[in-house]
Amino acid sequence: MKPILNIASYNIHKGFSFFNRRMVVHEVRDRLADMNADIVFLQEVLGEHAAHAGRIHNWPEKPQHEFIAQGIWTDFAYGKNAVYDHGHHGNAILSRYPILRWDNLDISAHSFEQRGLLHCELGVPDLDQPLHAICLHLALTESGRRKQLQRLSERIRDLVPDSAPLIIAGDFNDWRQRAARHLAHDLGLREVFESAHGRLALSFPAALPMFALDRIYVRGFHVAGARVMHGAPWRRLSDHAALTAQLQRS
Repeated sequence: MKPILNIASYNIHKGFSFFNRRMVVHEVRDRLADMNADIVFLQEVLGEHAAHAGRIHNWPEKPQHEFIAQGIWTDFAYGKNAVYDHGHHGNAILSRYPILRWDNLDISAHSFEQRGLLHCELGVPDLDQPLHAICLHLALTESGRRKQLQRLSERIRDLVPDSAPLIIAGDFNDWRQRAARHLAHDLGLREVFESAHGRLALSFPAALPMFALDRIYVRGFHVAGARVMHGAPWRRLSDHAALTAQLQRS
């Protein structure tokens, strides 16, 4: 079999615990390091927050994605989406492999909800083409998600060759589980937990997961395994559970 690629996806809740009770970005970094993922897809990453930096002890001097990546993932990209008085947050991709190029596309469906699509091309050894990696965080409304999925489909058809390996991961906010049908029928994608276990992963809320909001979709890969990071210490870190998967080129 071809070499396994380890990936992870995590909505880190801006580095704060459930209900924003405490800053946990140091623990998030440690837990993600323990997972030994080659590529990490992060949502709700703070690129800057002057108010937090001024009042919270031990607040990282670097943006959260750089702080988490330091010493482990050599390449990273950050897509700024939501901008406010004290700073901004968005999506990030961390990689052990070179990021050859990247782009952040504004896919906001409403003026009050800023969303983005971070698209990277990675040079992964043993893959015959660049790996296309897309990290996103979709809207809370179904009409907004429908528009965003359409823009995602258009981008993939325009920029991703049919033969190229593709991973899409993030927080889909898909309470009614309608995105899966769209992505499977329109783009030939498979969700890793459905492939490995026959059902989507329950990931929200992390302390008592009831909803399958977080997903990893792939094309051009065999799913060797997939796991939801439940239990201690994960349930104390974010309102979402982290996902991990092992992929082999098909």
